[in-house]
Amino acid sequence: METTQLPTYDPTAHADPSAPAPSRQGEHRGPLKRIGGWFAAAAVLIANVLAKLKGILLLLPKLKLLSTSGTMLVSIAAYSLFWGWTFALGFVLLLFVHEMGHVIELRRQGIRASAPMFIPFLGAVVAMKEMPENALNEAKVGLAGPVLGTIGAFACLGIYGLADNPFFRDLAFIGFFLNLFNLLPVLPLDGGRAMAALSPVIWLVGFGLLVAIAILYPNPIMILIAVFGGMETWRRWRGRNDPETQRYHEVSGRGRLSVAAVYLGLAAVLALGMDLSFVSRTIN
Repeated sequence: METTQLPTYDPTAHADPSAPAPSRQGEHRGPLKRIGGWFAAAAVLIANVLAKLKGILLLLPKLKLLSTSGTMLVSIAAYSLFWGWTFALGFVLLLFVHEMGHVIELRRQGIRASAPMFIPFLGAVVAMKEMPENALNEAKVGLAGPVLGTIGAFACLGIYGLADNPFFRDLAFIGFFLNLFNLLPVLPLDGGRAMAALSPVIWLVGFGLLVAIAILYPNPIMILIAVFGGMETWRRWRGRNDPETQRYHEVSGRGRLSVAAVYLGLAAVLALGMDLSFVSRTIN
């Protein structure tokens, strides 16, 4: 490993009584010289660290381990500031199960996609390398996440029933809520992708609901989702009459019915799950 020898200042260097006494001019310039030496040492150290850091940064994109595991750890650390590390770990694992639903369906359709990337306080995301073949396939990708996420939440509820540990009941509740929220029919949420197979008009309804929630329960995350949702909804709405877009949204009646049935059935199951895991608390 390359090392750099840094200049140091020894306060005992002039402690030898046999050494000649320094002149007054030397006494005046000594501290300035020492300060200059420290700055020079700091500059050399920083340059050395930056040189090594540059190599590390070039290596980071090749370390696939950091794409999922690293962002998971960052999210767990962030959520643990509010919930403690055990609940933060459980919550991030529920997010992971949800995102894997998307990944499994994308790979089933032969679409290349990234591993889940976690963003603290915003959830997680899977980047598609290409769009699905049509709106029906996009709806399947959108619904696959909440479907697997719902199974994960019910698994937590089942563990609570067996172990009688309220930790898993609380985890189940947040899992049901997370997946139900993602069913809001507005882009870029999963419900918005499901509605691509039905009617673009529903996007406007979903965006109105999202704005209403952001007004009733204002917080930076809701506002951010509303902004991105509005931009994506407007982009798709503006191009709705494009011939290629119209072909993309050509879905058979049977396909529309199946998407509507899964969507409504999933919403009902999630609402039931929230009711089963809800605990009323009073704050003194």
